[in-house]
Amino acid sequence: MIRRRKIKEASIPTASMADIAFNLLLFFLVATTFDIDTGIGLTLPEYLPPEKIPQIDVQKDRIATLYINEKGDIVFNDRYIEIGEISNNLKPLITDKIDVPSNKKLIVSIKTDRKTVYSKYISVLDQVKKAYFIVREEYSLANYGQKYKDLDTDTQKIIKEKIPIIISLAEPGTN
Repeated sequence: MIRRRKIKEASIPTASMADIAFNLLLFFLVATTFDIDTGIGLTLPEYLPPEKIPQIDVQKDRIATLYINEKGDIVFNDRYIEIGEISNNLKPLITDKIDVPSNKKLIVSIKTDRKTVYSKYISVLDQVKKAYFIVREEYSLANYGQKYKDLDTDTQKIIKEKIPIIISLAEPGTN
């Protein structure tokens, strides 16, 4: 009788599969970038109950008001303007208050309707900050002969104190 030879079955070695999977996982974790939305960079005050909030009288000439209605129309100091005009209208008001004491600086009050589109609100906030950054840049060039970003930290701090960004975000209304 003829003996049949047993043929070994073909097999794939799996001992190193875990190592390969781990290396692939590690590669993709290191090589992948995550898009992180940082949100709005605002420092908010701590919460106080309404009865404990101190009432401060502010002169009318210190306040620049911006109102955004539900249709997205922007009212700046009682007149309608476009988003692109906000920084140009704010610059002279900020510049006029550079040499006044810190308790007399300009306050930009932004109020929205509850149905205002969020992107419109962010665009208005960006234009307000842009106006302050432009004024700081112009002040830096006029008084120090350099761009704001090229100044040393101490000089930048002096300019920030002279031209502080003071924005009042009012509670959204329904009007």
